[in-house]
Amino acid sequence: MSNLAIDARGVNKTFGTGALAFQALKDVDFQVKRGELVMLVGPSGSGKTTLLSILGCVLTASAGVVELFGTNITSLRERQLPVLRQALIGFVFQGHNLISSLTALQNVALILETRGVKRRHAHDEAAALLKRVGLGDKLNSFPDQLSGGQRQRVAIARAVAGKPPLVFADEPTAALDAHAGLEVTKILTEMCRENGTSVVVVTHDNRIFHLADRIVHIEDGQITDGHTAAAAATSPTAH
Repeated sequence: MSNLAIDARGVNKTFGTGALAFQALKDVDFQVKRGELVMLVGPSGSGKTTLLSILGCVLTASAGVVELFGTNITSLRERQLPVLRQALIGFVFQGHNLISSLTALQNVALILETRGVKRRHAHDEAAALLKRVGLGDKLNSFPDQLSGGQRQRVAIARAVAGKPPLVFADEPTAALDAHAGLEVTKILTEMCRENGTSVVVVTHDNRIFHLADRIVHIEDGQITDGHTAAAAATSPTAH
């Protein structure tokens, strides 16, 4: 069995055709080991979110091969991708993407229910997860009754519900202040490490770099380098 959770080779992504075509990714090679936490960094428009969307079975690559735990997702039909995404991946988004008409408990439980967990057990697990992220007293609160940091904690509980083997986070600290951003990232990393989950975090926030196993830089649609978080912390480009 391969030690790789993600093995992307020669990935290209082009939007549009003809004179309007834009190549967002150019022959990208990107690997993540099982249980590894990788932060993907780079300037706006560098291709970070596009790569994350392909790895997350949201977009399809124009060329190249992407394997998740040995399954070649580039050979799957479009209708097969949502099934794989539901089985393997949890997401944390910059804007939380919580359902406003559902309580914190219901937002987390819904993910479990869609994976076949019976409602009672889904609600019990959701409650336990929300308590774990410090929201035991907010189970019945709606998103608009929560602070930005609290909403992101709900999003983290939702992402790890059911212990998916992969979690992708797209700028999870962007809308938070420094303290809240660091706290939610610590919660995410701790919970994922306990589950042996592989994590990819797209971020500009160098204040959380030290929580990663490895930092990978992308620019103009190409991977430029990758190194350990310790090396990134001492690099002049990390500050």
